[in-house]
Amino acid sequence: MYSRRRFLSTLFYGSTGLLASQLFRSSGQAQPSTFQPQFELPPRGAVRVVVTSDLNGRYGSTVYESEVHQAIKLIQNWQPDLVLCGGDMVAGQSKQLSDPQIQSMWKAFDQTVTQPLKGSKIPFAFTLGNHDGSGYQSSPGTYVFGRDRDFAQRYWNSIEPDCGLTFIDRTHFPFYYSFKQDNIFYLVWDATTASLSPTQLRWVENSLAAAQDASLRIVIGHLPLYAVAARKNKPGEILNDADKLFSLLSRYRVHTYISGHHHAYYPGRKGELNFLYAGALGGGPRQLIGSNQAPFKSLSVVDIDPVEQVTQYSTVNLKTMQIVDHQTLPSTITGVNGTIFRQR
Repeated sequence: MYSRRRFLSTLFYGSTGLLASQLFRSSGQAQPSTFQPQFELPPRGAVRVVVTSDLNGRYGSTVYESEVHQAIKLIQNWQPDLVLCGGDMVAGQSKQLSDPQIQSMWKAFDQTVTQPLKGSKIPFAFTLGNHDGSGYQSSPGTYVFGRDRDFAQRYWNSIEPDCGLTFIDRTHFPFYYSFKQDNIFYLVWDATTASLSPTQLRWVENSLAAAQDASLRIVIGHLPLYAVAARKNKPGEILNDADKLFSLLSRYRVHTYISGHHHAYYPGRKGELNFLYAGALGGGPRQLIGSNQAPFKSLSVVDIDPVEQVTQYSTVNLKTMQIVDHQTLPSTITGVNGTIFRQR
């Protein structure tokens, strides 16, 4: 399960990439032999999942900020059952980047994130972000950032066995796929743009319909349904037809939709559907709509009781190294396309 394919060595381990030790030095983060967190998590649930998102820096960057390295050390100590990433793992989506630069970004991600998790035997699942492989099309079937998508697909196909996932459907991996862990069904859709194709939506509905025997259903995509960040409170930064997607997820009893992109942590809900807006680990944390609280980078621990269908969030503010008090977050957020409530 954790063997490396020869393809990765030849494609991603050329002379252009940085060594892991160089990444730590460049970011100002010393590579410690042990790491001791300064806070205490609640007792572990039946299933523990760590959620992270938006690790990337500026366009073309192959150096990750210190919080990314810090988060990986925390995750290795916690030994969760699964790590989920809400996208934007590399800093693409620029026509100015060369092929070697894109290749080096994925190599840096591999050394910084994939390999440490693989070494700790922690399963890793993800959804692609717009900076990883945007699905924006200039005309039907013509991707503006098709090169980014090709590199992303090449990378993930080369290391798919290292992810440690039990796939239900990997036909369209890494763009959209499904898997099952601890009797929880996870569906990943391609929300790198504001529109989900009719083909993908049919797949989503069929997949969710077939997963009703799972204890819990969780969907992961990069763009959220509803806006929460002030700077992203506009069309194009949220999914189109959010209310229709909400109805679809609700109809098939999805428990939680996990997203990234807005760079702002918020535990939301609408009806019986929960929303986990993952905060950013990399550059540019953002302020919530209607909040005076300074933006912060974060990492979320989700303890799940699949039988009772209850989730408990412990989200770490990586600036203060304290667990976020949900009472300090807005009780409701009204964005350009609707209102959601803070989880109870």
